[in-house]
Amino acid sequence: MKLKIYNGYKSYQYLREGIDYEVFRFPPEVHRVPSTRVVVTEEQETRVQRLLDDNLVISLHDHPSLVPEDPAEIFRYRRQGRDFTGYEGLSVSRTDVVFDNMNDGTALITSKAGWKWDDIIYDMGMRLSDFAHQDFAMVVHGVKDIHRAMDTGRIGIVLTLEAATPIENELDRLDILYGFGVRCMGLVYSEANALGAGLKETRDGGLTKLGRQAVRRMNQLGIAIDVSHTGDQTALDAIECSDQPIFITHAGARALWNTPRMKPDDVIRACAEKGGVFGVEAAPHTTLTARHKQHSIESYMEHFEYIANLVGLDHVAFGPDTLFGDHVGLHHAFAKQLSIESAHQGPSFEEVAYVDGMENPSENFFNITRWLVTKGYRDEDIRKVLGTNILRVLEQVWV
Repeated sequence: MKLKIYNGYKSYQYLREGIDYEVFRFPPEVHRVPSTRVVVTEEQETRVQRLLDDNLVISLHDHPSLVPEDPAEIFRYRRQGRDFTGYEGLSVSRTDVVFDNMNDGTALITSKAGWKWDDIIYDMGMRLSDFAHQDFAMVVHGVKDIHRAMDTGRIGIVLTLEAATPIENELDRLDILYGFGVRCMGLVYSEANALGAGLKETRDGGLTKLGRQAVRRMNQLGIAIDVSHTGDQTALDAIECSDQPIFITHAGARALWNTPRMKPDDVIRACAEKGGVFGVEAAPHTTLTARHKQHSIESYMEHFEYIANLVGLDHVAFGPDTLFGDHVGLHHAFAKQLSIESAHQGPSFEEVAYVDGMENPSENFFNITRWLVTKGYRDEDIRKVLGTNILRVLEQVWV
């Protein structure tokens, strides 16, 4: 069994509660709700545990931080710019590396709309300070750090931003973000920015000249490029412009669920043809299907299999896009700001309180691996989709 070195540290415990920061009540990081465990036999469970122990497990997209028990408090919580990391939940997740997106789109210290440069730097600095006061989570700057995290029983954190919106028209800000440790970044969130069009826009003019300059600079620096939230043409332009493979870190297949948040086949194929990897997401009410209109691990894995059949198992992985807390409540609170309504326009569906089987980072990879084992996937293929596909891209992209 993977031995993790977690010793019970809680975020910012080196400060004084209620004096240096406002105190919020958080829900449990493990078993917050009665999320279903995928049913396996005793023999299959032994195999699941061995696969998780012996292989690199990477979450290509998550938000492994805590959300207040009362979602209505989220705005006050975010305004203080001090996110709490779910160390306990991560310690039992059997995950080796997490691409941590730091709740960047909800940075609200100086703005109601988020994505402001000063707020992003403030949030990032606070998280880095917290990481520096403990020994369990380590910031990953390169491939060697991934192996070091796995070998030493720690969790590797890849600092990630979902959009380059905070750089505005300042290309050198990419260098600054790299200096802070950012190793993966989306080009555009749902709203258009100076680089290109987001998925909520009705007209997608593709990657701008500044966007092309940003792609080249990210290639030079060694920042992995993500096009999960871009419009379709902007995604295709970015894939063509990049010298390196790119990621779609968290999305699904539009052929299964026709909403802007999902990616069409031509974008998925273009990503794979460039050598990239597609991470399947599980944020509430995203990866639904006609057969599974109630979001659960079954609809989630239907997207996985569709993409794997379309482009091959070498080009698919998992980017659950989950957190510790009431994700549905958070979406309700931020529906307008995060363009959730625009992104999910499409077929009707039944709202769920949580995504059964994929509720938070502490359980995701257990159930994913159990599901793959029950469906007869080979060890070598499970190894690819749990982590080595992602590692292959990072070995090319990171300098």
